[in-house]
Amino acid sequence: MTSTSALIRSLRQVAPRLSRQFFPSQAHRRVPLRIAPPKRVNPNSPYLRAFRSGRSKESTLSALEGTSNPTTVSPLLSLGKALGGSGVEKTARFFPIISDKVVAYWLLGSAASVFGLVVFGGLTRLTESGLSITEWKPVTGSMPPRNTADWESEFAKYQSSPEFKLLNPHMTLSEFKSIYYMEWIHRQWGRFVGLSFVIPAVYFVAMRKVSAPMAGKVLGIAGLIGSQGAIGWWMVKSGLKDDLFAPGSHPRVSQYRLTAHLGTAFLCYTAMLWNGLAILRTNKLLSDPVAAEKTLSILRNPELKVFRRSVAGLAVLVFCTVMSGGLVAGLDAGLIYNEFPYMGLGLTPPKSELFSDFYSHKADRSDIWWRNPLENPSLVQLDHRILATTTFTSVMGLWAYSKWSPKVKRLLPRSGARGVHGVVGFVFLQVTLGISTLIYLVPLPLASAHQAGSLALLSSVMILGSRVWLPTRASRLVRQALEESGKQWKKSNATPLRRSQLSRTA
Repeated sequence: MTSTSALIRSLRQVAPRLSRQFFPSQAHRRVPLRIAPPKRVNPNSPYLRAFRSGRSKESTLSALEGTSNPTTVSPLLSLGKALGGSGVEKTARFFPIISDKVVAYWLLGSAASVFGLVVFGGLTRLTESGLSITEWKPVTGSMPPRNTADWESEFAKYQSSPEFKLLNPHMTLSEFKSIYYMEWIHRQWGRFVGLSFVIPAVYFVAMRKVSAPMAGKVLGIAGLIGSQGAIGWWMVKSGLKDDLFAPGSHPRVSQYRLTAHLGTAFLCYTAMLWNGLAILRTNKLLSDPVAAEKTLSILRNPELKVFRRSVAGLAVLVFCTVMSGGLVAGLDAGLIYNEFPYMGLGLTPPKSELFSDFYSHKADRSDIWWRNPLENPSLVQLDHRILATTTFTSVMGLWAYSKWSPKVKRLLPRSGARGVHGVVGFVFLQVTLGISTLIYLVPLPLASAHQAGSLALLSSVMILGSRVWLPTRASRLVRQALEESGKQWKKSNATPLRRSQLSRTA
């Protein structure tokens, strides 16, 4: 009885409260309701950034495939639709917005193969093996001689060349085989580079792994590779004719054609390396557009404009120095003035030697001003010394600018600072190799390492550029991805108010 009476008293006390909550009167219904404002969410909160980073890869793949979850719209998918509706609908329907990472790895692997081919080509030239094969057969020439009769036939063709008559009149068949295989391997490597690039390129385009701009660049690289084979034979052909060099002189290929062959190889390598790095960078930026926009905003700072242009100028300077080295190799200019820093009795040879009338082909001597810098070994070596010294000084100036300029030091990304240190290391190595090659009369190991060092130095400058140059297309895609993600965030948060968000006024 006591518990029952206590329960009744409790119900009497609660009953008025329950009646007001569950059975409001008409007077209460006429009281206006006050809507509690929704809680504002910071779009840059650590939780949301981690959420976006986790879903970015899924969003990117959805955009590349053109499909998405019906309940979740990918920002990159919306971006792809926007691009498809702006005059490039047919192209966007076939090509993805960004290239797949596997394309980048393929390009970098192709660049490594070209790197090795350039070094081996230098060995072929240094061993004087480049003129051992006197014919160009792109298809049937892929097989070496199979029997004694074939070897005798190839040797007979070589015996009719100026190089055999003037340099190797006592060469035996076994000695000929060694230089023949050097040139044959060089040509086979070139064929491998071409096939290993063209066949995967067709596959990647057919499987929609390459974006539309990158497809055009890949086509251009394939054209460079094809032209490189023709330029190589054009170069070799210049060493098989007596009328292209002075009678009785050392038979060699034209230094102009040798430099063109070397320059095309460097362009192929640089294009492969740069585009491979660009694809990886674009994928990394779009994986986290928020962090990417912060990085790009730093690179857009006008205080870094001079630094970015300096890196671009340094890349051009290194390339020009390499081309000057091609002229030195073609003229065997490294075999004279084997001392440093002097050239004879002074820092430069006499002016009469640098601009000699001997190299003029005209009666009025009007062509000595351009023929001497390209055909006079003394002036060609001096030009290469000047360009190399300028390159070294420019690299050290860029390093000092990045270290002691307060604004550049504050804004330069950490990866960019590491890139500058890499360039400094390679330029020191290259200068050491160059001076050693000159002093020791161009020994085979040092000369080959010097050529490889030039390619490594150019690679380090390009890698630095990929870290500090502003990617125009990737920057535009990042901004558009942020805009689309912002729109989707607003839509997802524009939900009807629940009854729990309503409160009554007193």
